[in-house]
Amino acid sequence: MKGRLLIVIFISICFIAGSCNVSSVQGSRYNFSLLDSVIQGWVSKEYYPGASICVVKNDSVIFQKNYGSYTPDTKVYVASAGKWVAAAVIGAVVDSTSLDWDDPVEKWLPEFKGDAKGKILLRQLLSHTSGVRPYLPEPRVDNYNHLDSAIIEILPLDTVFTPGSRFQYGGLAMQIAGRMAEAAMGKEFETLFQELLAQPLEMKNSHFTPINTDGGHAPMLGGGLCTTLNDYIHFLSMIYHDGMYNDKRIISAKTVKEMQADQVKNAVVSPEEYTERALGQSHNGIYGLGEWRELVDKKTGEAYQISSPGWAGAYPWINKRENVYGFFIAHVVGASSKEDGFSSFYGSPVISRTVSEIVKGHPLVVKQGRVKVGNGSLYYEEAGTGAPVIFVHGHSLDHRMWDEQFSVLAKKYRVIRYDLRGYGISSSQTEDYQFTHAEDLVTLMDSLHIKKAHIVGLSLGGFITADMLAYFPDRMLSAFLASGNIRKSKGPSEPMTPEEARKDSRRNVLLQCVGASDFINPEFLTGQMAENTVYMLCSDGFRHVITPEEIFNRLNPVNMQDEETMRQQLVYLTDLNKYRREDDNISAAAIRIY
Repeated sequence: MKGRLLIVIFISICFIAGSCNVSSVQGSRYNFSLLDSVIQGWVSKEYYPGASICVVKNDSVIFQKNYGSYTPDTKVYVASAGKWVAAAVIGAVVDSTSLDWDDPVEKWLPEFKGDAKGKILLRQLLSHTSGVRPYLPEPRVDNYNHLDSAIIEILPLDTVFTPGSRFQYGGLAMQIAGRMAEAAMGKEFETLFQELLAQPLEMKNSHFTPINTDGGHAPMLGGGLCTTLNDYIHFLSMIYHDGMYNDKRIISAKTVKEMQADQVKNAVVSPEEYTERALGQSHNGIYGLGEWRELVDKKTGEAYQISSPGWAGAYPWINKRENVYGFFIAHVVGASSKEDGFSSFYGSPVISRTVSEIVKGHPLVVKQGRVKVGNGSLYYEEAGTGAPVIFVHGHSLDHRMWDEQFSVLAKKYRVIRYDLRGYGISSSQTEDYQFTHAEDLVTLMDSLHIKKAHIVGLSLGGFITADMLAYFPDRMLSAFLASGNIRKSKGPSEPMTPEEARKDSRRNVLLQCVGASDFINPEFLTGQMAENTVYMLCSDGFRHVITPEEIFNRLNPVNMQDEETMRQQLVYLTDLNKYRREDDNISAAAIRIY
């Protein structure tokens, strides 16, 4: 009995206090060749000069590998991956002082009294709902090593929206939160980090200061952390165990729960935020305190996968359902977005998704790649052998909507799923380049040497499948349309007659805009225009197939802060009209009153 007890204690100490070493027993149960090939592909393409990854399940390391010159102790500036750690430091201060998540700024920082920013709550500063602008106005950069200096820069800046009304990802507000923690404890933030987290977690090679000034690693709390694979894994172990590390309480379980809770609430979330673009998740509760709520239980609203990815590639995550946590550490070479569509930020969740597939059982051998189409590229995945089946996703979704069908049909067919242009991690659409999704699909088939295929489409994918039937029937084995439809217009092989052209509603765009009549009587309206109001002028075709609620949600003044955002919202609604097959003229103009 004593021998057995000694063995159990020895194993436990080796895991918690040691480095990220694979357990031979646990690691042998899983085949990580697929994940290995994904990361090796990134390094081979020179996105990263090197990388390290560690995956832990049930307190045992099941995968660890280094790439290039990286080791588990390579020091890397991990950008926004530090937000999670910074929020935990402030959580530790909340645990040990009278500082509270609902304290207004002015309670601890009197210089903000009489300022609108003084009423902002601590939790809003850490959830990107504060109204503080994301970063200092260009060309200024908050690369201060002391938060009192950072506050001097922030104090005269106006807020950009009412606190709690909107989510806008950034880093500047966290500086104020850090300064509040300094005031509560009477110590500088770096000292707080070292004493409250780094030392008890044995994060011996981690620091927030001095700030790196190479670019992209500021401000301090939001982007300044320098750490290693081994150090950050210790932090994740603590969060995974609800604040405990090595049998010692680091932060309270209540604080861990609060950090993971939905802090966005009813704030307006703009389209294409991280969780929607990278994970295809449409829930509004996308952020807690310093961490993304990637996957959420629809019944309870609780997040079961949380993360804090950095723009340069670092990706820590915890999946509570699978008892898994892990950290991928790397730093992208150059810009985060590459010409082939790869993004070191939005592409990160492929790691956690692949790990999930591996730990759930025997994963498919999935080939991943990109195909060049016109001025962009399509991301695709394929698996299995047999007759080809191609899945085409719906609007606002991506290739992951086919997860269940993809894995089941791969047992008997060669299955392909991909992201349409402008969706998922394929290239964005551009206004100056005309294309059709059907032509992109044919290009994909040609690149994969597929002459004919079964095409399965949902919603927008159904319309694309119908277009394939109309324009490329010789490339089809069969077509399955769910919530799609057939165009009423004739195809290219059957031109209109002169009489049909004369009567066609599309015959004159100008007449569609102003009304087909001999006389035009403009209506003039006068009056005082209210501040924070958006006016819209549009053709009938702009509002036939989209609802007033959809228009309001996109053109709400909260979502129309600048010219670029206004353009993006109108382009989104215009594309939505196109996807729903509006055949009238689609024209709109928006005016924002300040």
